[in-house]
Amino acid sequence: MADTSFDGIKSFLAVAELHSFTAAAARLGVTTTAVSKAVKLLELRHDVVLFQRTTRHVALTEAGAILAASLRDAVGQLDAAFEALHATRGRPTGTLRLTMPRALGALLILPLSVRYRLAWPDVALDISLDDSAVDLVAAGFDAGIRLGQAVAQDMVAVRLTPELRWSVVGGPAYFARAGRPGTPEDLTTHDTIGYRFLASGALHRWAFQRDGHSFQVETAGKLVANDTGLIRRFALAGLGLAYLPDMEVGADIAAGRLERVVQAFVPSTSGLFLYFPVRTQQQPKLRAFIDIAVAEAAGLSSAVFLAG
Repeated sequence: MADTSFDGIKSFLAVAELHSFTAAAARLGVTTTAVSKAVKLLELRHDVVLFQRTTRHVALTEAGAILAASLRDAVGQLDAAFEALHATRGRPTGTLRLTMPRALGALLILPLSVRYRLAWPDVALDISLDDSAVDLVAAGFDAGIRLGQAVAQDMVAVRLTPELRWSVVGGPAYFARAGRPGTPEDLTTHDTIGYRFLASGALHRWAFQRDGHSFQVETAGKLVANDTGLIRRFALAGLGLAYLPDMEVGADIAAGRLERVVQAFVPSTSGLFLYFPVRTQQQPKLRAFIDIAVAEAAGLSSAVFLAG
């Protein structure tokens, strides 16, 4: 196979992921023209059309989708191999791409980012907040932060927090108007504020335990959002009851702005984990982040995630 067979592959994969030649060029640090030319030469070399292009949209053809699926893992392995080869050359460099849930991850990543950037200024951090399940390899991320039950079994997972506490909360104005539920089943007659998963469109079902048995209550509220921060504000405004992590509402509970109900039935959930493919953990930029995250996790957990 000629050496030129590999020309344009990174440009192709970047466009395939981002559905944009302009965004791909920005990620790769080259011009849009260079990316377009690289992809065009790849198509001409192999006599295949990889993208359908319009003025508003870029989409993979069937052939392009097959090629992208085949190449992602191979290119990732090549990148990891060269990262490991250069690991002894000094300070971590490059871009560290991370994915994490909006509220839970955002609170944790702020202090970690400060420490990391101060320690390793040559590394750029690219952080995506997304509550959906993310395939790290397919989406081009180096690592992610998720609740333990959401981490795929083939990933290396490093615990960052203990189990997380959750609460069903409402504002004093709501309880004055609607009363307080005594059991989880009573929630079906109350106004509730639901969370909708962005990727699947499914509604979060509220989880409870009684006598060692787990069960769910499907609420029927008329208010739904896909952002826990907005749900918290709705609850503060007295619009209904919300099911939220204590790390997000602990300060409101302590100040009396929100009050817990049916707390004896609300279970804890697995804590947050930093996770990544086994082949990438020796990258200097990721190894440095792992070390900082582990060192900082204990203090962050006690000060933030168990408060309230």
